[in-house]
Amino acid sequence: MKPDMFREPVYILVGLGFPAEIRSVLDACRYLSDWPPSSSDTAHSIALKACRAALRGEIEVETARGLFAAFAERHDLLAPDMAVVTASRMRRDRDPHVR
Repeated sequence: MKPDMFREPVYILVGLGFPAEIRSVLDACRYLSDWPPSSSDTAHSIALKACRAALRGEIEVETARGLFAAFAERHDLLAPDMAVVTASRMRRDRDPHVR
C-alpha cells in the first residue's frame, strides 16, 4: 500500500450526484485544488493544508482523511455509505417486498 493511501476511502458525490472514491491524500489534494476559489472557506483551507502536510510527512494520513471528510460533510458532498447502499440493493433484489 502506498504511504498516502487512506485505510478507508471517502465517498463523495460529484457532478450530477455520482459517487466518487477518494482513496488517498493525493486524491483529496487534487479534489481540493480544483475547488472553485469563490467557494473556498475555512473548512476547505484546513483540509487542503492538512493534505499538503500529509504529503510532506508532517502529519498522519488519517488526520488528513478526517479533515477532508469534515470538509466534504460541511459541503454536503458525502455519499451515502456505499456498503449500506449495496447491501440494501442486494436485499431488495432478493425480496421484492423490501423497499
